[in-house]
Amino acid sequence: MSISGKEQDSATLSAAIVADLRSAILSGVYAPGTRIRQEELAERFGTSRIPVREALKDLETQGLITLVPNSGAWIARIDPAECNEIYKIRERIEPLALGESIPRLSEEQIDRLAALVDAIDATREVEDFLRLDREFHLESYAGAQMPTLLAMIERFWNTTQHYRRAYTRLIGGEGQWVIHYEHRLILEAIRRRDAEEGEQMLRSHIRRTRLQIQDSRTTEIRED
Repeated sequence: MSISGKEQDSATLSAAIVADLRSAILSGVYAPGTRIRQEELAERFGTSRIPVREALKDLETQGLITLVPNSGAWIARIDPAECNEIYKIRERIEPLALGESIPRLSEEQIDRLAALVDAIDATREVEDFLRLDREFHLESYAGAQMPTLLAMIERFWNTTQHYRRAYTRLIGGEGQWVIHYEHRLILEAIRRRDAEEGEQMLRSHIRRTRLQIQDSRTTEIRED
């Protein structure tokens, strides 16, 4: 059964709101814990609250928004213990995704990963680094035919984005050399189609980041 024009318009508006808010949240425009008011979004996008509610539900599924019944919507926030737990989970599941992906990646996809590694090395801007680093890792899993796993991984990346931003600012450009080196090792394993080596390199990469975040007990690495 086809949907009506009104339903199509609502779905289109909802998708536009999702895209706009998702970009703003991931780029740090909204701090964790910021309240999102439906009426303000409806006015901003020139729509009713229905597409706004649908957009917020979608963003909650992505781990970017927390909806509280009879209260409202807030930018999702997690405490340091939750962040540490998520990184431990990532140490287990992301190597699985990479191992499944490596045999199925095309040469064009691998060339794209190499270009991303070069771009990460070249940038000195925190937001560009965060975006490119995210693209490199998520695109390296693109060959894994495991949509449930990949959706879980992306949600974890979403929920820890503010910690990644604080960590990246804390270590600065001089502290990023080890990240670049590890990216090269992962890329080399992908080039060789060595899934086992790629998994090991990625596991070490995530673990090192987790331990550094855990050890960086400063206000800079915590939520503002």
